[in-house]
Formats: sequence, structure tokens, C-alpha cells
Amino acid sequence: MTRTVYVNGEYLPETEAKISIFDRAFLMGDGVYEVTSVLGGKLIDFDGHAVRLERSLNELDMPHPMAMDELLEIHRELVKVNEIDEGMVYLQITRGAPGDRDFVYPDPETCKPTVVLFTQNKPGLAEAVKPMKIISIEDQRWGRRDIKTTQLLYPSMGKMMAKKAGADDAWLVMDGFVTEGTSNNAYFIKGNKIVTRALSNDILHGITRAAVLRFAKEAQMEVEERNFTIDEAKEADEAFITSASTFVMPVVEIDGVALGGGTPGARTLRLREIYLDESRKAAI
Repeated sequence: MTRTVYVNGEYLPETEAKISIFDRAFLMGDGVYEVTSVLGGKLIDFDGHAVRLERSLNELDMPHPMAMDELLEIHRELVKVNEIDEGMVYLQITRGAPGDRDFVYPDPETCKPTVVLFTQNKPGLAEAVKPMKIISIEDQRWGRRDIKTTQLLYPSMGKMMAKKAGADDAWLVMDGFVTEGTSNNAYFIKGNKIVTRALSNDILHGITRAAVLRFAKEAQMEVEERNFTIDEAKEADEAFITSASTFVMPVVEIDGVALGGGTPGARTLRLREIYLDESRKAAI
């Protein structure tokens, strides 16, 4: 079945969707995005993604193309017409296509944002627990990782470095401390304490991260937000990542060092269970 996608006010078959070669995201990486998971045909954490999207647009002085309730309806329509039970909705907003290439921002009165949405069908998304092996690499991204932009070349390079090393992903290290994964937030557990880097411009303010830390505190786990090293993580009882597409995923090996005997930790699996249960209840 051909997917139906959304492009600038129109629902189209994916084969008919077109974007200008002068679009700023294509030429400059001048765009932001969000990915919202779908479970049971409903959207997970949509409000959180909407708030972060608004923040990203504001940080880049990019026009808001529509109200969030309209954006919600587009998400729901795509989930419905593409018959998505478990999967994701990808949203991208760019500064638009001014008709030629220029480093200077185009006039927002004459150059309207480009808005694109499409779905990805992922049956079994919530059931897929895939213990991860990670490597550490230098963090060479730009300094505003808190803005969810389409500038994803180095994270893609990082994933390829991991693949070539026989691992599943990479954790990025800056000035000796872990920032995050290539497309996820990073954590380790020692005893009853979860350690993860504090929010700043250095990491993405993960929507799943916020929910998982809240649920962890409610489950009487201690949370410490601070810088940590790869060596600290190697000595942990457990480790995991969070993202909208993986939820809570156990990490069982860091730079060749096995954690917990190389099997997913009980606390990590419990956090995943809690997150999925609570998210399903709150889905819209």
C-alpha cells in the first residue's frame, strides 16, 4: 500500500510528494523535526513533542506554520489513513523555499515554512527489546544540540562507526564526559541510582527522558543529573538509553565491557514496562 503523506496543506500519495530544490533544509539544514510514536493507533507524548517543537522554532526564529491543535489533527489523520497501529509519525518544518540560495534568512512574509509529515509502520514496536552494545566516540556536533534540527550528519556517521565496530550505537563524549547517544539520551544505574547528564545546550531535551525520570522517582529510584565518564558507565550495574522510537532500551556492553553479565538489567526492564504502561494510558 502506498503511504499517504502530508506536504504543505495537501494529503498526497508518497510517490507524488515534491519539495523545491531551493528548500532551506535541503541547502542549509535549516529545519527542525519531531518523531512521535504510535501505540494502539494513538499518539504517545504528543504534547511534549509539540512543546519542544515550539521551542525549537523559537530558538531558530522560524515562523510557526500552524496551531498545535491543527498539527495534532494532521498526525491523527495520517495514522488513520495509513492504518498505523504501532509505528511513528515524522514531522519536519523548514524555513521554506525562497527560490534561490542565500545565507541570509528569507523574508517570512513572502517565504512560508515547508511542512512535511509521514508515517512509518513498525509492527511489534513496543515488544521489541533489543539489548544494545555501544562504543564511545568523540562528540563533534555543533553546540546547540538542544534544538532538534535536521543537521544529523555526524549522528549518522556515529551510527556507521558503531556498525563497523560490530556495535549497535555510539555514546558521544565531550571533554571526557558522555553527552548522549547518536539519537537518544544515555543513562547508567548503580545500586538504586540512575545517573544521566543534566539538561543544557549540550544534549537534546528528550521527551521520553523527562517521562522516564519522572516515573523512576515515583518508583522510589534516586535520580542524579550530572556529568559522567565512560569508565563510570562501564562499572555500572545497568545502563540504558531512551528515545521516542526505542522507549527504554537496555545497554549490555560499553566499549567491549559487558554489564550485568551481558543481559538486560531488571531495573531497566521495569522502567520500560512502567513507561509503556503509563504512556498507553495517556496516549491520545
